[in-house]
Amino acid sequence: MLLSIVLPAYNEEQNIANTAKVLGRVLAANAIDYELIFISDGSRDATFREVQKVSEKDTRIKGAEFSRNFGKEAAIFAGLELAGGDAVVVMDCDLQHPPEVIPEMWKLWQNGAEVVEGIKETRGKESLAHRLSAGLFYRIMSRLIKMDMNASSDFKLLDRKVVDVLLGLPERNTFFRALSFWAGFRREYVSYEVRERQFGESKWSSLSLMKYAITNATSFSTLPLQLVTVMGTLSILFSIVLFIQTLAKYLSGTAVEGFTTVILLILVIGGFLMLSLGIIGHYIARIYEEVKGRPKYIISRTIGDIRKNRK
Repeated sequence: MLLSIVLPAYNEEQNIANTAKVLGRVLAANAIDYELIFISDGSRDATFREVQKVSEKDTRIKGAEFSRNFGKEAAIFAGLELAGGDAVVVMDCDLQHPPEVIPEMWKLWQNGAEVVEGIKETRGKESLAHRLSAGLFYRIMSRLIKMDMNASSDFKLLDRKVVDVLLGLPERNTFFRALSFWAGFRREYVSYEVRERQFGESKWSSLSLMKYAITNATSFSTLPLQLVTVMGTLSILFSIVLFIQTLAKYLSGTAVEGFTTVILLILVIGGFLMLSLGIIGHYIARIYEEVKGRPKYIISRTIGDIRKNRK
């Protein structure tokens, strides 16, 4: 039985050799037949060249490079498509997902688990701003998709049948972490502590994390569209209350002339309208992207016999 490990990489030239070495040592020590698949997501540094170097020394190490940066979700799905294993592990290539947990995942899979989720016990050392934005991201996503995402991660093992289900989905705007929940199947969990990066810096800023949250929320949930109805209802209720108040003052002869009420009403309703149009426009943009039918990613070159693994 073969285990494929998918490793999305963006400007990770410093981590490639060390990651391949550490993973190889852990998997060999546990007698696990494996392949490592690095996906360079349009990296601007020497990431792909480093993958070539380690691949020349070990044929079990393979790789692919995108023609440009398509994002982590695209890199994950490219790895799933190119993986030939009976089970597939997705993990970060900076080793913040500890390789020592993989043998435990492998054993659970051998015992019948079809999805093995890596659950974070701690988030490691992070700045306060990043910790708060990450916490907000997971709270938003948990509410939107009605699944507990607070401790979840992309670090997980999938059975081949689960991989085939995910690859068979026609949508192009994907959210791997949520889709693996949505797919179902028999699920087990392993906990781990997030490790510190040995080389390089995180590519996620607070702004990019919030953008990631919005993109994935709208690709997996229609709840933001329902907020438009809520805001419309609140606007109507506010208008009714204001109408009753204004009428009462007029009938009692205490009405005050001026534009304050009118201006406030216009600002409130205008704000609701602009926000509603923004939400609707974002969904229309997502529909537009799906209708065009463009591929999730474009692979410019590969290393090893990776093409033979396509299903």
